[in-house]
Amino acid sequence: MRNIVLYASLAASVLVPTVGPCRAGEHGARVEYIGGTRADLPNRATGNLQAVDEQYLVFYSGKANFRVAYDRINLLEYGQKVNRRLAMAVLISPVFALSKSRQHFLTVGYTDEAGREQALIFKVEKEHIRAMLASLEVRTGRKVEFQDEEARKAGRG
Repeated sequence: MRNIVLYASLAASVLVPTVGPCRAGEHGARVEYIGGTRADLPNRATGNLQAVDEQYLVFYSGKANFRVAYDRINLLEYGQKVNRRLAMAVLISPVFALSKSRQHFLTVGYTDEAGREQALIFKVEKEHIRAMLASLEVRTGRKVEFQDEEARKAGRG
């Protein structure tokens, strides 16, 4: 009888998922690192961006991980296209120019430990963008800059 209970609980833990869909307010947002100024992060790395830690914005990926202290973040920008101001710092795949679907981009600017300005651009899944923006505003104390009115509507709901 004891073995039956053990096997039943093991089967239930395998068959029933314990973690639901990833939400920015709880476990983070599924993102793709598009590019930026960090040489240690490969472009197109997919992972999880979390703004739930008390001190750090964290990116977990199978290829690379990093964290940025909230108090070092000096720019939060959301848009449905990558900002021209940061385009020189980022090499973006030509595929984005051909894409017709709406894509949601989050740009995070910050000062690193050596005092250099850094930029990170992530493509965020549509269902996670609002919670991620709200979390980042609260954690950093900075307002998100919107590229245009359309981005403002999508980011605020």
